[in-house]
Amino acid sequence: MKLTILGGGGFRVPLVYEAVATGATGLQVDEIALQDVDPDRLRTIAEVIEGLRAQLEADGRISHAPRLVATTDLRDAVTAGDFVFSAVRVGGAEARTVDERVALGLGLLGQETIGPGGLAYALRTLPVALDIARTVAEVAPAAWVINFTNPAGIVTEAMRGVLGDRVVGICDTPIGLVRRVGRLLDVDLVAGERGAEVDYVGLNHLGWLRSVTVEGTDRLPDLLADDAALEEIEEARLIGKDWVRADGALPNEYLYYYLHTASAIDRITGSATTRGEFLAKQQGDFYLAAGSADAAGNA
Repeated sequence: MKLTILGGGGFRVPLVYEAVATGATGLQVDEIALQDVDPDRLRTIAEVIEGLRAQLEADGRISHAPRLVATTDLRDAVTAGDFVFSAVRVGGAEARTVDERVALGLGLLGQETIGPGGLAYALRTLPVALDIARTVAEVAPAAWVINFTNPAGIVTEAMRGVLGDRVVGICDTPIGLVRRVGRLLDVDLVAGERGAEVDYVGLNHLGWLRSVTVEGTDRLPDLLADDAALEEIEEARLIGKDWVRADGALPNEYLYYYLHTASAIDRITGSATTRGEFLAKQQGDFYLAAGSADAAGNA
């Protein structure tokens, strides 16, 4: 099985490699192809993964590591792939900061996926996403595409116009909410421990957790009535206890930007940096440090 990761120079890619190599996904992957338009970042991540693989083998956590291929060529990376994980950021973190700052400068919400910043990101990303979809359709027609590129809903819908049902959009915020609630209830909700079931409804970043059933009983009403418990849930703190109680549900954290837009703008403008600026600095420091380490190791 071949897994292609688009945006393969991303600094979280080694975590994906580790999950695949140690069998956490439940899939036997023979080859992982990393593709990125930035050759320097791609080379850095490939070297980090090689070091990670050696460490995992030394620890006995893997016996057969997937073959790693790194390329800047989209067609080569995708050809004959079984799964294509798309996590590209067109324009990088630097373009994200422009999206944020332009909107904030006009007194509007400067955020990655919502408001004018999100629309700017979508317009910049859609041509690239469609090119990816057409390439997959041509050289890997049986592949499943997992889209993690924001704005996830718009991008996934556009790619579905080319690939149909073989593209699926994902977001990690719903599962994050479910896991936080599970820790409060001391139940692994994701694994369905003790017959656990959750009812999450919505689309993209507009979603709500409406019930959490454990051993036949919905535990969410008691949770919503507990001030101390709600303090442990980020989404409830952001939206407000009275609000979530009135809804009878726990919202996705992105509802904050829709329901309390003015407050969100004030919080962002009151911070020293936007989220994009923070990530640009964090990622820049990571690649700088990784590059320095590689240079020292080759000296």
